[in-house]
Amino acid sequence: MRHLLIDITPLRTSPAFRRFFIGRAISGLGGQITIVAVMFQVWEATHSPFWSGSVAIAQLVPMLTVGLWGGSVADRVDRRTILMTTNIVQLVLAVLLMTQALWLGTSPSSLGVVLLLVAAMAAAGSVAAPAGMGVIPRLLPADQVGAGLALNRLSFQGSMLLGPALGGLIIGYAGLEIAYAVDAASFAAGFLGVAGLPRLAPAQRTNGGGILEGLRFAATQPVIRGVLLVDLAATVLAMPVSLFPVINEERFGGDPRTLGLFLTSIAVGGVAASLVSGTFTRRTRPGLVTIGAAAVWGISVGAVGLVTAPWLCLGLLAIAGAADSVSVVTRGTLIQLAVPDDLRGRTAAVEMIIGTGGPELGDLRGGAVAQLTSGSFALVSGGIACLLALAAVGATSRPMLGFRTPSRSERSIR
Repeated sequence: MRHLLIDITPLRTSPAFRRFFIGRAISGLGGQITIVAVMFQVWEATHSPFWSGSVAIAQLVPMLTVGLWGGSVADRVDRRTILMTTNIVQLVLAVLLMTQALWLGTSPSSLGVVLLLVAAMAAAGSVAAPAGMGVIPRLLPADQVGAGLALNRLSFQGSMLLGPALGGLIIGYAGLEIAYAVDAASFAAGFLGVAGLPRLAPAQRTNGGGILEGLRFAATQPVIRGVLLVDLAATVLAMPVSLFPVINEERFGGDPRTLGLFLTSIAVGGVAASLVSGTFTRRTRPGLVTIGAAAVWGISVGAVGLVTAPWLCLGLLAIAGAADSVSVVTRGTLIQLAVPDDLRGRTAAVEMIIGTGGPELGDLRGGAVAQLTSGSFALVSGGIACLLALAAVGATSRPMLGFRTPSRSERSIR
């Protein structure tokens, strides 16, 4: 039974990973609080859906433009130094958000300042993310990387569950400036978690090339190319988020309480999968698990378009959320173990860009199909298209499906 539950071996055996995990968990919770604070402040300042949507653009553009450069930096500079520096920058930006909330509140004049600071925060995060993705395989043996990524995923899903609700409570009872102050404090905790790490300079520098080297490697290395195509198939063809308001209106009368449960259900499924992640992190064929989980995602999303019972719809979304967590963890395991250390930063940047752009394109596809047909058809057709694309990827990506990770018994023998 213990083998079914999340594997906490990395927390027990690696003090460095434990500090890193705790720091990231706290800063991730603070980040979710700030997301709610920014949404609230922009809406109160403008009461405009357009300007509320502009927050996503302010985050996406720096991520796409700075991300590849951040990956290149991560392959040439000590990753611990990068993470410490970006934590300090993000702490300062959170303090500036707190300051502008004190001075400007929710007046229309706050809009430009908030968007500028949000963009700067996203740019700093785009430099930190590739460096952070390369930390876990440096702190843990290969057979524990999957477990470390599962713990990291649990932390992320937990912050998504708790952070927005906590942010709303803080804003309601204490004010915007306190919410931003809590985020600043969370970055301080993240800094302490990183400061305790050993130096993480790239282990080797055998590969030349610059920013575009990561793109070339991802496009030509069969395992990495296959796993990224799996991600694109699931997100571009079967992303359901933009369809939630339509489905909520069609099936459930537009009740806002039901709409709020759509994303919550996905997060609940993700947490549940993380809690029993021992069922898949101990597997030695992560490629098979990745494509299988993506297929479950496609089936579940497509089925949402067919059911009419509210709780069955939410249950299917929970299954989709669980499948997403499984796919994210096993995909990360493949990428971390199949990529040389001196290319991990740039490859992680490519993964980050695909992981960000894929869902955006998927939401655009879903909305366009629903506009021409219906929300139900958009979901069902997306699920079917996802499965067909996954079949094609599986037929052409044998190295990904055959990739094996060492078991602990094999490592102990060695």
